[in-house]
Amino acid sequence: MGVIKFFWKDHCPRCPQAKEVGSFLVKEGYQVLDYNIETAEGLAEATFYNVQATPTFILEGPEEHPIADFRGEVPSAQKVIELLGQCRN
Repeated sequence: MGVIKFFWKDHCPRCPQAKEVGSFLVKEGYQVLDYNIETAEGLAEATFYNVQATPTFILEGPEEHPIADFRGEVPSAQKVIELLGQCRN
């Protein structure tokens, strides 16, 4: 199963909805790594992935192979699950 990297910041108008998607995915058993880009760790990770908008979801398959990303938008949990499922095939 892949990993989901979720980048957010305080006062982002779409981030609360994105956090709900992330929480749902965690409850479904997916690994979601949560990064607040207003912290040193979050900013470093965001810089590595060239994150310039929040919220951002980056989906990675085995060995950190990128599958898809959603930058500045909130994907549906079902879309994320569908894309991660495709990487297993």
